[in-house]
Amino acid sequence: MKRYEVIIVGGGLAGLTAAIDLAIKGREVLLIEKHAYPRHKVCGEYLSGEVLPYLQTIGVELPLGIAIDTLSWSVPGGRPVETRLPLGGIGISRYGLDALLYQKACDSGVRVLIDSVIDIKAGPGYFQVRTKERVYECRVVLGAYGKRESLDKTLGRQFISRKSPWLAVKAHYHCQEWPDHQVGLYTFKGGYGGPSKTELGTVNFCYLVRYDSFKRYGNMTEFTKEVISENKELRQFLQHSEMVFDKPLTIAQISFGTKNPGNNGLLMIGDTAGMIHPLCGNGMAMAIHSASIAARLVQQYLSSSSTDLQSLQRKYSSQWQANFRKRLMIGSALQTVLLNDTMASLSQATIARSPRLLRAVIRATHGKDISV
Repeated sequence: MKRYEVIIVGGGLAGLTAAIDLAIKGREVLLIEKHAYPRHKVCGEYLSGEVLPYLQTIGVELPLGIAIDTLSWSVPGGRPVETRLPLGGIGISRYGLDALLYQKACDSGVRVLIDSVIDIKAGPGYFQVRTKERVYECRVVLGAYGKRESLDKTLGRQFISRKSPWLAVKAHYHCQEWPDHQVGLYTFKGGYGGPSKTELGTVNFCYLVRYDSFKRYGNMTEFTKEVISENKELRQFLQHSEMVFDKPLTIAQISFGTKNPGNNGLLMIGDTAGMIHPLCGNGMAMAIHSASIAARLVQQYLSSSSTDLQSLQRKYSSQWQANFRKRLMIGSALQTVLLNDTMASLSQATIARSPRLLRAVIRATHGKDISV
């Protein structure tokens, strides 16, 4: 049986970042990802500047991103309000960013295995991780396998039994009219979405919609025409755009319910631990930030003689909650407001008179620079 110090299940932003961090500190890391790199993923593709200093400390440079410093926000029937983003960020595709992180992980000594994990068993101070092909043993497991997987059911995570009404849709578009420096946040009946430019020269448009709103229409074309285009900014964007993808990418059953960042000694990172509502524009940074917290604590644990995985889980869960719980609560409240037509109109009028209020909301849903 092959043994590692750390096994990371899932190779998205959180998994790759944690793998790089631990590998450059000399740890033996196996990362198990079920899909080959690179590929497009349903994602907002705006990365907040709060994590850029940390990425530099682990040797990850992002030379390809589009600098974004302005948010444009509107509801149907309202005029857009623009404000500067306190920390700014970059527009970068998951196709490009995952490929860059994957190469850095390989160069750092991470072993990457393309396979599916079907079970994880905890023992006294160790884990056994079973894939379709083999069984591996390690001292620490990080769960970074995304929003919702069958593995959640195997591990007995409570949220997986609750159905979620959310559907996410994403595609890239050619659009010369869209400003490089701007990310949009535009609501429509039952959902919201935002275009932003990527390093590929295309504009990523990713939106989230309640399935009960979407299913009333025969197809995405009809839904786009009848619902999304109610927002003038989105209507103008789509009228001046041409889709690059053959068809949009979709993910159903996206859960924003409460998850536990630890599970029987496992540390959950990224979307596996919890998801911030996309309207907060901070999911990518939050995934990377959670990876940095986990990597630091795992390094401390492996440097000691401790075999107390529950203590490690408690420390991680405490720090995860301290960094992200407030953001998630504010994001949930903001979503409630923006998906209610009356409250959304009132908030639009209020913010139009006081753009400082919008900046305050942005600061509340974004973190500060990660200390390095």
